[in-house]
Amino acid sequence: MNFFARIGKSIRDSYVELMHKVSWPTRKELTNSAVVVMVASVIIALFIFVVDTVFEAGMNLIYSWII
Repeated sequence: MNFFARIGKSIRDSYVELMHKVSWPTRKELTNSAVVVMVASVIIALFIFVVDTVFEAGMNLIYSWII
């Protein structure tokens, strides 16, 4: 089998697998997953904000002692 025939077979096999063998999530499952990701992102962002604010306050305190 030549190079281009192998590429064509590979593309056809990939198409068949994506259309008939992969179980795609339902719209509801996809929406629930997106909401979980968004909530987790907000929680992580808030945590980083708090840690950054505390670190900034600590560094300002240290600098005020030095200067």
